[in-house]
Amino acid sequence: MPDLTLSFMNPRLLDDVSFHPCVRFRRWEAERILSFVPPDGKFRLMSYHISAQNVVALPVYVKPTFSFREGGSGRIDISCGPKQTMGQVVENVVLEVQMPKCVMTVNLASTNAGLYTFDPVSKVLRWEVGKVQLHRPAASLTGSATMQSGSAVPDSNPTSTVQFKLPHVAVSGLKVNRLDIYGEKYKPFKGVKYMTKAGKYQIRA
Repeated sequence: MPDLTLSFMNPRLLDDVSFHPCVRFRRWEAERILSFVPPDGKFRLMSYHISAQNVVALPVYVKPTFSFREGGSGRIDISCGPKQTMGQVVENVVLEVQMPKCVMTVNLASTNAGLYTFDPVSKVLRWEVGKVQLHRPAASLTGSATMQSGSAVPDSNPTSTVQFKLPHVAVSGLKVNRLDIYGEKYKPFKGVKYMTKAGKYQIRA
């Protein structure tokens, strides 16, 4: 049965860490080294936050602009482009906007990226941007919204959430130093694959 130790180049970045039960917590407390016997199958070894002193730069920017007027109409302008990508392509970029309940339909056009859908029941505008790359024009989505007749102008602008994947990069700055395997006679292949994935990052216009 393999017995593993994993160390990081900069463990001080880690804050509020929680471990899988297989991790020997005392050794982590004493040496900041993860020592564990992995269970069968796929599992999450640890979860953590980055301390407030280490500001994480997002790889994409989103600039949503909404304007609603009396008379049942509105204007929507959204742009999305690369920011701090570390030279990588940002993949699977998806933007969701929770539109006001009074919005009945939207009529939009994407100038250079992705497809959009609008659910008239949930009032969610979903824009699947796709890939965002450096040295490419920012993706944009513009058009109009039709509001229910006689409805008041919304008190606040809609809230947007963005999802994305950034392969080969850990924007947290955490880096693996070494992985050692004991208790096995064969020589296993060892490798580290970095991936940054956004869950529900919220943007307020």
